[in-house]
Amino acid sequence: MKRVKELDFFKNIREIREFEFGVFYYFDGLVISEIKEGIVLEWEMAEMAVLAAQEIFKENQPIVYISNRINNYSIIATDWVKFFKNRQQLAHYAVVGRTKGNFASVVLEKMFFKNSIVQFQNLDDAVLWALEKII
Repeated sequence: MKRVKELDFFKNIREIREFEFGVFYYFDGLVISEIKEGIVLEWEMAEMAVLAAQEIFKENQPIVYISNRINNYSIIATDWVKFFKNRQQLAHYAVVGRTKGNFASVVLEKMFFKNSIVQFQNLDDAVLWALEKII
């Protein structure tokens, strides 16, 4: 699978934030994450990326989020409730990944995300989709 830094679109990067649990790439209206192998992602971790987005983006700016699942990790799905109480501007959400575990995770996440979650097999297609949503 392709990493964010391998994209032609990477030249449009605004900021990169590296955390112990993963790397978040911030573009205009778009955030792409790459979480590290074996992490159990909980709200306290995600909150760091949310706070970074609040610093980088205008208040109430709709954001497209792509989870580039190049590694295997787990998400505490019930923490999505905490996410939406703190960051309502997530307008669109996509997952890039090929494993069965990714599919199962997306099914759980759909229970908590009020909009649809779109799945892609490759990052280039996900970025094209995201750019259509931002415009």
